[in-house]
Amino acid sequence: MSCFSGDLNFCPECGNILPVPGRENTITCPRCSFKIPVREFTGQVIKSSVVFNPLDQISSTVDSEEAAELKGPVIDRRCSRCNKEGMVYHTRQMRSADEGQTVFFTCIHCRSFTC
Repeated sequence: MSCFSGDLNFCPECGNILPVPGRENTITCPRCSFKIPVREFTGQVIKSSVVFNPLDQISSTVDSEEAAELKGPVIDRRCSRCNKEGMVYHTRQMRSADEGQTVFFTCIHCRSFTC
């Protein structure tokens, strides 16, 4: 008895994605061994495309990221470059999940960047 219904690309028994049809007359689910005849896929068309972002769109994204980087919490930390108070910070998970986050600081005056 089928638990799942809908798209032919998924197993109706366990919901696992089915492999691409090969030379055999049946497709076998790698998880539950459910078999479906290849003729069930007759007439199904699979299309894919790759869309590249235009170069001008990429550069505007970088500019907006730099502007957004200066928006955020300001802390009382002295910049090592201009020696003024006030830095914006943000954090990123740069290593595995069991390691701490890396904190990045940006001076609001000279925009120098430190970790």
